[in-house]
Amino acid sequence: QVQLKESGGGSVQAGGSLRLSCTVSGYTYYMAWFRQAPGKAREGVAVIVYNGNTDYAEFVKGRFSISKDNAANTLSLQMNALKPEDTAMYYCAAVTSPIAWLLHPQEYNYWGQGTQVTVSS
Repeated sequence: QVQLKESGGGSVQAGGSLRLSCTVSGYTYYMAWFRQAPGKAREGVAVIVYNGNTDYAEFVKGRFSISKDNAANTLSLQMNALKPEDTAMYYCAAVTSPIAWLLHPQEYNYWGQGTQVTVSS
């Protein structure tokens, strides 16, 4: 059984930075960050494989960085150059076996409760 808990959300002005963390218990194969803005579908932001390989949605490439500290059982998302359109609830998610679509929320079966990120202009 995988348990996930996010922290680190908050409010920031455009151009600022935030770092999200997700404590992880249990074995995972892929871990990812997703976000959901009011009235919009949940979308994939970044994913990291057990071997450290990463992938990002186009809209965050060059601004966000996903990492995992296996010793601390923590997944992180460093978010720089934040924009108002990054405002959303951010969720960490995990899956325990290989999947086909790395940034599709339907592929993930373990989820945290979410942490709110608000970026003002």
